[in-house]
Amino acid sequence: MASDPRIELDAIDIALLQALQRDGQATAQELGATLNLSASQAGRRRQRLEERGVIAGYRARLDAERLGLDVQAFVQVQLARHGAEEGAGFTRLLRTQAEVVSAWTMTGEADYLLRVYCPDLPALNRLIHEVLLAHPVVARVHSQIVMDQPKADAPLPVG
Repeated sequence: MASDPRIELDAIDIALLQALQRDGQATAQELGATLNLSASQAGRRRQRLEERGVIAGYRARLDAERLGLDVQAFVQVQLARHGAEEGAGFTRLLRTQAEVVSAWTMTGEADYLLRVYCPDLPALNRLIHEVLLAHPVVARVHSQIVMDQPKADAPLPVG
């Protein structure tokens, strides 16, 4: 029987995770003040959550528009065949494409859902036609261009 990967969190752990999702660069001093703990207590709690894998890492959130990535799209990909080798080959292709920032395997008609950022529509067109559709296992691609994002990527609901 597989062990449960979930970690028991108390109210302070939850508050700490919420604070870190707002500001991943918060110092132990700042976290301690927010949580009404000493800096060393806050630092130890953060370290424990890092060691247990609850906190998987820290990243800077970049502004795509300021970087010239003006087209965001979601691309659904349907494979012609569904063997392990075909899936692994397609996954390897995805890892080589910087424009594909995330990918999910899905239930339903599409096998994969990709989130992509491109500088312009011709670049998106090249990605779809010269990369994705050119892969021998891809049967169909359906793209949806993002017009606006009324809710930004939000923190996980840990509380």
